Amino acid sequence: MTTPDPATPVTEPVKSESTLTVLLALAMNFAIAVMKAIAGVITGSAAMLAEAAHSVADTFTEGLLLTALRRSARPADRRHPFGYGKDRYFWSLLAAVSIFVSGAVFAFYEGFSTVFGEPVEQTSPGVGYVVLAIAFALESVSWTQAVRQVRREARTEGRSVLAFLRVSDDPTVKTVFMEDSAALTGLLLAFAGLGLHHLTGSSVWDGVASLLIGLLLAVAAFVLAGTNRGLLIGRQADPKLVRAVWAYLRDVPEVDQVVDLLTMAVGTDRVLLCARLDFDDALSAADLERACVRIDGELRSRWPDLDEVFLEPVPRTDPELRSRVLARYGNLL
Repeated sequence: MTTPDPATPVTEPVKSESTLTVLLALAMNFAIAVMKAIAGVITGSAAMLAEAAHSVADTFTEGLLLTALRRSARPADRRHPFGYGKDRYFWSLLAAVSIFVSGAVFAFYEGFSTVFGEPVEQTSPGVGYVVLAIAFALESVSWTQAVRQVRREARTEGRSVLAFLRVSDDPTVKTVFMEDSAALTGLLLAFAGLGLHHLTGSSVWDGVASLLIGLLLAVAAFVLAGTNRGLLIGRQADPKLVRAVWAYLRDVPEVDQVVDLLTMAVGTDRVLLCARLDFDDALSAADLERACVRIDGELRSRWPDLDEVFLEPVPRTDPELRSRVLARYGNLL
């Protein structure tokens, strides 16, 4: 979400950079998946095969994220008057499921088979080391691009990287950042498993590394799925934006009191706003209409993320409305 400043929209550059980030990750993961699969067959390493499945899952994930970017950009129409922004959350949720099903499950299978099955003899470990080193270099390229975008957007919003990742409504860049971070960590685990198998002659280390890779992917998938679930079911807009809009409406001359303020993210950098306002009773109907038109325009000018704005005149003393507001927010208002 952009910060509450009267700045120009930054949606298009962000979309372009998100597409670049996803395309770069897709190309890198496909190349890495092929190399890891070949190395896994040659070395017989469970951790290497688990990492191959990891990269295959990441490749599928990038494909789903590209679909998310394309479909969510469609304009609003009669059947979807608020647009298709939430399509990005749906496809990103499928990407999180893909990480778990294609990556974590296979890694767990390989790990349990190796730890509790017959010992596996390691062959040509040097091939595995070389492939892991190349994969680490390629993943670093994709990870660097994701980190660059995350840092730039966090700096634009005046947040730390962790705070930005927690509240961001763009699941594509968050997914690429997390999966690339998990990929680099997984490569280190695979290297450790391959190396310990080589040094000790025990394939158990290889299996343990595979299990840890599976656990890593499962955690990443769970976090990403939770993020997209919250956005799909209707998460509130950025709290900084909500507070800024509330403060602005409170200071509007025609408004006596802000009774309620409802927001929902309907897409990346797109917010639905419904404000229930107790206007000055001395206003005529024409004055009220002009005030609503002016407030709508000023809100959109100050905060370009506001996609749809609804202003509802209500009496602050209505007991039923007040009870609903208190049930939602408690005594914080």
